[in-house]
Amino acid sequence: DVQLQASGGGLVQAGGSLRLSCAASGFKFDDYAVGWFRQAPGLGREGIACTSKKEDSTYYKESVAGRFAVYRDNAKRMVYLQMDSLKPEDTAVYYCAADKSRVEVATMCILGMDYWGKGTQVTVSS
Repeated sequence: DVQLQASGGGLVQAGGSLRLSCAASGFKFDDYAVGWFRQAPGLGREGIACTSKKEDSTYYKESVAGRFAVYRDNAKRMVYLQMDSLKPEDTAVYYCAADKSRVEVATMCILGMDYWGKGTQVTVSS
């Protein structure tokens, strides 16, 4: 079974940093693009940072570009999201996801991916 387990969420003050981790199992990790999505209360889920299987193509939603960084360690089957300069509007449940399709990373990030993990809550206080 494909499994993705996100961790690292928590409560942080505005301007602070957090690093989310996602452990993958049950599939050939380095054949899949991976990404991070989030869902704030009352809003739909949005793709914020996605990267290709070899990290040669990366997409960031404009609202997080320059503050967040997605990277992966294929040997450890891990995906990370480094979040800096956090803002209260970054408060959401964050999910990691994976997809094997050949479409562009940006398209996958905007439309969604095939496999999802359970989310981790990030709360940014003002």
